[in-house]
Amino acid sequence: MDRYVLLVKAPSGADVAPFREEMKELARRHGLNAELHRCIGLTVDAVIVHNNGIVLIKRRNEPFKGHYALPGGFVEYGETVEEALVREAKEETGLEVKPVKLVGVYSGPDRDPRGHTVTVAFLCIGEGELKAGDDAREVFVFPWKEAMRLPLAFDHREILKDALGLR
Repeated sequence: MDRYVLLVKAPSGADVAPFREEMKELARRHGLNAELHRCIGLTVDAVIVHNNGIVLIKRRNEPFKGHYALPGGFVEYGETVEEALVREAKEETGLEVKPVKLVGVYSGPDRDPRGHTVTVAFLCIGEGELKAGDDAREVFVFPWKEAMRLPLAFDHREILKDALGLR
């Protein structure tokens, strides 16, 4: 059986029951079965070591616009998490990254105000020239102690602590 997803964005607490029933009926008319489930987004985050520091972006968009963050983003259909990591790092920092170690999986339902996301974080080595792009307004390399004092987005302080063995 092939599965397809129709992404429906609804305000928190919205009554989706009438929409669910309409979608089920529409699917039945086409010989299909439709179900409406809340979904979890899968993301990746990169702790990139480059020029003796940690690479952080300054976010261009909400949530956490203007805060510092680890480079990363959503895994696209057909990608492995490692492929998404390399793509997102390149898009946001201009660097080629080599994943060295899995830092951890972070799944707190409230870690992203846009909805429940699970991220897979990797420690990476970055090579090349820094160039901000995509969701990054700017990109920087900070000594790790300074990076830990910055206003960080999401749960990125926790991810940095785990990556750097600061627990």
